Amino acid sequence: MSKKKEKKESRTYIGGQAVLEGVMMRGKTAYATAVRDPEGNIQVESRRLNASKGMKRVAKIPLVRGVVNFVSSLVTGSKILMRSAEVYGDEGKPSKFEKWCEEKLHINLMSAISFIATILGVVLAVGLFIVLPMVLVNLLVRTGGWLAPRSIGYNLLQGLFRLIIFILYIVAITAMKDIRRVFMYHGAEHKTITCFEKGMELTPENAKTCSRIHDRCGTTFLFLVMAISIVVFSVVNWVCDAYLDIFDYGTVVNFLIEFAIKILFLPIVAGISYEVLKLLAKSQSKILLPVKAPGFALQKLTTREPSEDMLEVAIAAFKKVYEMDADPSVPETDFTVSKSVQKYTEELKTLFAEKGIDESDAEWLVAMKTGVARSGLAESDKMLVPSEVKELDALAGERMAGKPLWYVLGSASFYGYEIKTDARALIPRPETEMLAELAIKTAEDGNSVLDLCTGSGCIAVAVANETKKQGKSVKVTASDISADALALAAENVKANGAEVALVESDLLSGIRGKFDVIVCNPPYIKRGDLSSLQSEVRDYEPMSALDGGEDGLDFYRRLAKDAPKKLKKGGTLLMECGQGQAQEIVKLFKKFDYAMITRDLEGVERYIRAVL
Repeated sequence: MSKKKEKKESRTYIGGQAVLEGVMMRGKTAYATAVRDPEGNIQVESRRLNASKGMKRVAKIPLVRGVVNFVSSLVTGSKILMRSAEVYGDEGKPSKFEKWCEEKLHINLMSAISFIATILGVVLAVGLFIVLPMVLVNLLVRTGGWLAPRSIGYNLLQGLFRLIIFILYIVAITAMKDIRRVFMYHGAEHKTITCFEKGMELTPENAKTCSRIHDRCGTTFLFLVMAISIVVFSVVNWVCDAYLDIFDYGTVVNFLIEFAIKILFLPIVAGISYEVLKLLAKSQSKILLPVKAPGFALQKLTTREPSEDMLEVAIAAFKKVYEMDADPSVPETDFTVSKSVQKYTEELKTLFAEKGIDESDAEWLVAMKTGVARSGLAESDKMLVPSEVKELDALAGERMAGKPLWYVLGSASFYGYEIKTDARALIPRPETEMLAELAIKTAEDGNSVLDLCTGSGCIAVAVANETKKQGKSVKVTASDISADALALAAENVKANGAEVALVESDLLSGIRGKFDVIVCNPPYIKRGDLSSLQSEVRDYEPMSALDGGEDGLDFYRRLAKDAPKKLKKGGTLLMECGQGQAQEIVKLFKKFDYAMITRDLEGVERYIRAVL
């Protein structure tokens, strides 16, 4: 008694279908699709089944529920099949017609094509399994004279032809490698469900020992449809036979009427078949084996022995839907699908625009992480595998959360050098490249150069390497008050093969010796303006590298006072400043022979050269 109870409790309502390189499992409240992606990883996408109250009521009505489930499975199955294919790649660059449909008609062309493909599939099935058997049997009626139209023998022969066509169709498509793999996943689905129903632990090793034949298989359902259609159509033809003869319609008209009747009663056939399948699945009695045997035999054609990695996929889908049915709070999950660089860039630009982020950030992010030139993103058909898409998604999420682009990317280009960037120092700005260029041009062979407030070390790296390329022997020292910033500078110095001495110092207070050139990009933001900075600057970059005091000139005053002690006679002090500050800064350097202002590429007074 306890064994029977245990066996009954292990029976499950979960069913499924094979998809491209995976399996979909469907439960009472959710369904989950597991696929193995191009990199060999198992991905699971799950969705809740949000059926309306009306649909729930319909699902309890005998006969009707079979039709509803059949249509629902057809539509959902088609969508999931298309979705599983997306894991391996997208549709490519949208055509002008696709874009026009999206913009003008608000129609997703690929969704429309998917819908049309489903309709065409139904039409093909009707043509193969209803029209073709009718045509073949009617030919025999007209040529043989031994078979009465719409008799029981007439319908039995149609059923036989349907079965033969079905078997030939299965055998034909099995010649395709992809279909053979789908049939293997079909076998994995059955073995997984059987393994669970036997009360065994869900492992590939255990599932492998189970049968790939199952009572609730769709293949058995199709056989029942073919078998029950013989009975239903025989009764219907017998009832309608007198009317067809009375009106003496022509052969073609009679054929069309018979076809219409079959289509009309097909839902009834499906409904009856569904109920029979449910009843057969509830019993394991050997008495019913002859009834089940034809369906089991057909399953031998539509399932194949799966590999253990296929069983892993099926088990992943089963466990997910089982978990979601048991706990309504379990969230849905999504596939990470392969995409072209072009498509990913367009999607990210749209997403960034919605968040108020410059679209160029999306282009930089994709270009830096894929190796595709920014100018070539719009035309690139390079495919991103799921792990690459996932990495880009994570980086895009950081950017949308407010993190500066170059902190997200982890590096920025400065004067042709890759400079590591993180919260330990300011992100190198494009305008600072001109300050580095002024230092490179000013330094002579044999000179010593000091880079104050070095931060990431970008100026020191550029000066050291560029003067070396020019054949100059220049000794470069870089300093910063922040030990963290110096540690970052040390990483950049090493990564770029630069020869730079690093010193921790509060501006010039800890510096020994004198230099021919001192270059400095100090903090120059007015303290009152700090709160109005962009959030990505204010919330992420080090405030100590931005705060220039009440008027933004604190560090320039210190330089004006202390720099003459650290500069050789005739030495040059090069500084960067904020907009509108240059004229005031020049007035501070009265001890120097002269001080001059240089504008940046935007025409802003940005740099001061003070010569001792």
